[in-house]
Amino acid sequence: MISSAQEDDPTPGAAPRPAPESATPISRNVRVLGLVSFLTDASSEMLYPVIPLYLTEVLLAPMGAVGIIEGVAEATANLLKGASGKLADRAPTRMPFVFAGYGLAAAAKPLLALVATWPGVLVARVIDRTGKGLRGPARDAVIVESTPAESRGAAFGWHRSMDTLGAVLGPLVGLALLRWSGLGYRELFWVAAIPAVLGVLCLFAINEVSTARADAKEPQEAGPTNHAMRRFLFVVALFSIGNSSNAFLLLRARDLGWSATGVILLYVLFNLAYAAVAAPAGRLSDRYGRRVVLAAGLVVSSLVYAGFALADSHLWAALLLPLYGAYAAAFGGAGRAFVADLAPPGKIAGALGTYQMVTGFGVLAASIAAGALWSAYGPAAPFVLGAATSAAAAIALVGVPDRA
Repeated sequence: MISSAQEDDPTPGAAPRPAPESATPISRNVRVLGLVSFLTDASSEMLYPVIPLYLTEVLLAPMGAVGIIEGVAEATANLLKGASGKLADRAPTRMPFVFAGYGLAAAAKPLLALVATWPGVLVARVIDRTGKGLRGPARDAVIVESTPAESRGAAFGWHRSMDTLGAVLGPLVGLALLRWSGLGYRELFWVAAIPAVLGVLCLFAINEVSTARADAKEPQEAGPTNHAMRRFLFVVALFSIGNSSNAFLLLRARDLGWSATGVILLYVLFNLAYAAVAAPAGRLSDRYGRRVVLAAGLVVSSLVYAGFALADSHLWAALLLPLYGAYAAAFGGAGRAFVADLAPPGKIAGALGTYQMVTGFGVLAASIAAGALWSAYGPAAPFVLGAATSAAAAIALVGVPDRA
């Protein structure tokens, strides 16, 4: 999708010119969706750093089971995004997908409290991630349609920052409840449902922008990708096959000597770095181009994974996890904005869903491989793989065009 700013720019491959700061406010819809993501992520991330510890220390699940649970759960979300994005492009409104997705996420939290084996945790995580798969492309399409084309990086960066502020608050609340209120893991799972339900209620404040669905005028066989998108998806796939679940970063920190409390605090530090970098990185992608920000993020990812492979002291985890948060922030907002830039007209939700579906295949493979590599060759092995694929993806990104 080429904006008017791109059409007026005589430089081949140039990034869109940024609009003046005063002309690119964050819209009301984006702010509401940011609040919803803040509440939902506070709920999910209250549990995310706890679940690997609960699995390995309470349910006595093997490391391979952690890889299967995280890989299958995340892959479920991303695989569903491909289908839900296409359906959201054809539907008269995006919001039923958004409501259903956030509703399932809220319902999955109490289920975690009711199961007593690791396969039960897998079921609960799959339900939670099914909700994410339903809502993600539709919600991101609402953000695109509520934002000028030249400000997409800023909008996605701001949204990702709000999402991650929830990830900062959630673990802190979870830690406080576990340490000082006398709650156990199962009680915490019940408490985590409260902000998730509040997030669903906030969705009633969304006023969806009415846009003509271009795909209704085009042949139905027209897909959500084009040549430029496929080049970018190849880079994403190459990177993703080594980018295992963040649970392995937390388990590596534990392996390096951090206590359970320390692991949770490190995860908060990771999310603080993400929240601080996401909005500026999005604005930088609007001004200097998506590829610059994405390439920088991939280089940082490669260095962090290499650092975790070589680390021999617990202090390394305290340095590397915030750097990894900076990578995640750079890729999270700019990646979505880049897909929206490249998407065929009327196929924005489908393109975003396809992008996240490709990521899902990689996460599934990477997480299962990480569990197997850790068990067979030691904790450094999965991070060697991640460092190599991140570096290769940074090089491959050079060949991706800046526009459709």
